[in-house]
Amino acid sequence: MASSSSGSERQGHVDVAEKTRRTRRRRRKVMTLQEYFSTPETVLPQELIYGAMRVADSPTPVHQEAVGRLFLALHEHVSRRGLGTVWLAPLDVVLDAERALVVQPDLFVILRGGAAIVADKVRGAPDLVIEVLSPFPRIGGVNERVTWFRNHGVRECWLVDQIDRRIDVIQFEAGELRSEQAFGPDDPIGSGVLPEFGGSLVSMIGY
Repeated sequence: MASSSSGSERQGHVDVAEKTRRTRRRRRKVMTLQEYFSTPETVLPQELIYGAMRVADSPTPVHQEAVGRLFLALHEHVSRRGLGTVWLAPLDVVLDAERALVVQPDLFVILRGGAAIVADKVRGAPDLVIEVLSPFPRIGGVNERVTWFRNHGVRECWLVDQIDRRIDVIQFEAGELRSEQAFGPDDPIGSGVLPEFGGSLVSMIGY
């Protein structure tokens, strides 16, 4: 009898725990795109990750200096050749409207004839996204962010590592990893999206 009673008590605890989890799931609010776009404007990094809004602290001066210099170098190259446009954060990119996935890459390039549409927001995948890494990623882990880009049609991603002084260039094709290369501070960057670019970390950022 004692064994039967103990088993019933354990089952009771399991049932209560499961009911608690279900209640929490029902109470967890999923934000829609419209709700996200209706939030007050801010210069802080914020993204909508599958219905959950994430907000981060403002970036550091070192981070922003790198972003600014990268933008100037890329803008000069892209605009002079009439290839498309270069954009920088904070600017919402709707990667998946149905699943409420909205990101704000540090920089991104949209080529003429690319998949992304620039209207009230940027909708669709940029051709190239660039993330300047921090010791602690502002929103999402690096691998998590790269997966979002790969799965939603981004053709190429640059990860700029200020500490190790290198750029990792990751190319995707049809949602799969195509290639990954690391370039040191003096190495000309090999890009599939911008094959004639050829800039380096030293030429763009100064280190």
